[in-house]
Amino acid sequence: MINQAPPSPRNMKLTDQFLFPLKAFVNGEWVTSTTGVTFEVINPATSKSIAVLPDLNASQCNNAIEGAVTAAEELKAMTSTERRLILRRWYDLTIAARDDLAAIITAENGKPLAEAQGEVTYAADFLDWFSGPGGRIDSQVIQASKRENRVITIKQPVGICGIITPWNFPAAMITRKVAAAIAAGCPCIVKPAAETPLTALALAELGRRAGLPTGSLSIVTSKKYTVEIGRVLTQHPQIRKFSFTGSTAVGKLLAAQCTSTMKRVSLELGGNAPFIVFDDADVENAVDAVMASKFRLSGQTCVCANRVYVQDGVYEEFAAAVVRRVGKFKLGPGSDSETTIGPLITPQAVVKVQNHVADAVASGGKILIGGMPALDIGECFFQPTVLGDVSLQTLCAREETFGPLLPMIKFQTEDEVVRMANSVEVGLAGYFFTENSSRAWRVAEALEVGMVGVNTGIISDVASPFGGIKESGQGREGSFLGIDEYLEVKSITF
Repeated sequence: MINQAPPSPRNMKLTDQFLFPLKAFVNGEWVTSTTGVTFEVINPATSKSIAVLPDLNASQCNNAIEGAVTAAEELKAMTSTERRLILRRWYDLTIAARDDLAAIITAENGKPLAEAQGEVTYAADFLDWFSGPGGRIDSQVIQASKRENRVITIKQPVGICGIITPWNFPAAMITRKVAAAIAAGCPCIVKPAAETPLTALALAELGRRAGLPTGSLSIVTSKKYTVEIGRVLTQHPQIRKFSFTGSTAVGKLLAAQCTSTMKRVSLELGGNAPFIVFDDADVENAVDAVMASKFRLSGQTCVCANRVYVQDGVYEEFAAAVVRRVGKFKLGPGSDSETTIGPLITPQAVVKVQNHVADAVASGGKILIGGMPALDIGECFFQPTVLGDVSLQTLCAREETFGPLLPMIKFQTEDEVVRMANSVEVGLAGYFFTENSSRAWRVAEALEVGMVGVNTGIISDVASPFGGIKESGQGREGSFLGIDEYLEVKSITF
């Protein structure tokens, strides 16, 4: 436990200073690095340091695993109701700390404060969900093939979980995984992204207050030792489950490392979501939806619209409406209450968006609005951009941009656009807009993605299974299916 209030956060006013500990959290204690190595957390809006954290190595990650072994027995011995009560208290504490958590998210991630507050609510909703209906663990009695036998199945915790989370949703990606694991009876060792570890540490403090058993949640902060921490979490024999959200390339590498001990693996990897507007769509609704889907977190979400296909009959109307709406965005620091679009996470992300724009223009695309870095605001800012007449061969049509770039591609027929939408190797999310109910069923079933939004740009919900197909990963998070990722089925025959 922290014995005294930590230093005041830089450029943040928190009601609860203990939510900014500046130490890693291992086996119920706030710890520093045994090597003395540290790393800085940078505010992408200002490019200035807001915190210095300990850079833990593989040895300290192993210490977390040793503590989790004891915690696994304690969690397993609890009833499901006892574990769910802890999650419920954690939910209440998270909601109470909403403003502080949002301020931390905005400072380290850059998203506008209103978006950060929305993320805290979404993150808390997973604690609520798995403290309630999502945390139920059921068994079955099965009629055996032999008259004299009975078969019973029970579900038991898979064991210690290694978890690596991304920077784009530093609160929600923690709770979506950890809440399901705790509900199932599994302790967790979490390696948060080096860009956004502060939110994870604040959530750990709230979890400690809620009554999480010692060792049931450790937050291993690291930057220099990220690769060796990854090897520990994927190859240590006492870790039985591994969950990762991040890029497809890194996910493949980590999954391969898990095979040495045959771990259960969940992967939520990259997307390249198609957003399709048919001639019979409600164009105004489609414009509202693409604004919400494409530009949330400046386009840095795995389910955001990346390729916008518009049928030729409504192309001009849709394009003009989108440009008008994008022109009303306010680009600036997330802490500014007037800001609607914040910075990208790093200067390298700005370069990638700039390259995608240049490539599209070189192939005949037209810049309808934006198109340039906004270096007058800061080195991580890029203007919200709309491109027209984009070619299918361009980078932004084939790769996930992860930035505020909306490329529009014209199409003529339903079969044509479904082929274009399915032409990539990933399949996380897809969206389309039509008022034709027959088409709605056809296209929803035809799109090669794990999640489909029909006449909506928002598909994330705690009650909905989250996950993709193809190279977008495996497994599902949230919903009634989420807890099963952390449970083993055992059959008992009498």
